[in-house]
Amino acid sequence: MMEDETSTMLSYSASLYANLSTLLDVEYWSWIWWLFKPVLITFILPGMIYILLYISIIILYFYRFRHKIRQDVQQDIWHGARTFLALLWWGHARIYHGYEMLGLENIPSTGPALLIYYHGAIPIDYYYLLSGVYLYKQRLIWGIGDRFLQKLPGFHILMEVMKITPGSIPSCVESLNNGNLLAISPGGVFEALFGTHKYQLLWRKRVGFAKVALEAKVPIIPIFTQNLREAFRSFPYPMAFFLKVYELTKLPLVPLYGGFPVKLRTIVGKPIAYDSNLTPEKLAEKTKLSIEDLIMQHQRIPGSILKGIIDRFDWLPTLLGQKTKRRISDGNNEEIRKLQLHFVRDKRKYLR
Repeated sequence: MMEDETSTMLSYSASLYANLSTLLDVEYWSWIWWLFKPVLITFILPGMIYILLYISIIILYFYRFRHKIRQDVQQDIWHGARTFLALLWWGHARIYHGYEMLGLENIPSTGPALLIYYHGAIPIDYYYLLSGVYLYKQRLIWGIGDRFLQKLPGFHILMEVMKITPGSIPSCVESLNNGNLLAISPGGVFEALFGTHKYQLLWRKRVGFAKVALEAKVPIIPIFTQNLREAFRSFPYPMAFFLKVYELTKLPLVPLYGGFPVKLRTIVGKPIAYDSNLTPEKLAEKTKLSIEDLIMQHQRIPGSILKGIIDRFDWLPTLLGQKTKRRISDGNNEEIRKLQLHFVRDKRKYLR
């Protein structure tokens, strides 16, 4: 009888151990999923922007097919497609980021101008700006994009319709001479990948845009978007490795994460008038200072994702925002001097 009881107890213990092991195993993997789910989501959300881009591409192919059948050559066949895409992106901007544009009146309703902007990890603010200007000013902003974009599947039609080209100085001048708006980010892909939430400009002594403006005799309009680096960010480790890979291959292999619903507000600065007495180097420096001034007036440094989300709720008490935002109007105060030293120090580190 003792043997039967012992056998029963052993059997019960084995069954209990098996059930407990299964339960713990399930709970362990549930805990792992709970722990890493937010991290996975932050890497998945940037992909939503690419999904929107490919939805845009599909719509453009639809319009091309539709107008080819109808043989509609009486007007710009892409006007309807551009309007539809502008509404699509503008809706995304307003709903997801509470997007605003300040200083839209600084963009001329007619005539050429060169728009110079800060490049985020994903230039989503450029898509929003392009949409807003197309809807409210009925003007298309021509753009300059990196050559690797043309190699992405489907992107050729998107770049063709939205007038985005790799660009050279002669082609940019020609576009401006034809009376178009042209947008350039001197920092380009390098600034997109290796910029940080400290918002330093990484132009690496590029002055080509200044040569374009002087040759075409057009004004330069500085543009910056508040909280842009809080919406999407580059993964910071191991940055030295990614920098070396980029210098060797020019491929944008730095992982991105984000998709945070922070407040985005594009500030269009006062135009810098054409001045024949300026050299390209001096004009480039003047433009850089104008954008840095917009950054210092409208952006907290370093940027904060949480506070960027709080910025969306203007009806909340502003105590936190007033203490953290750097809205500086006095150009001679000590804080501006410290921030300028901060910009210079970070630039030297990146340009070595």
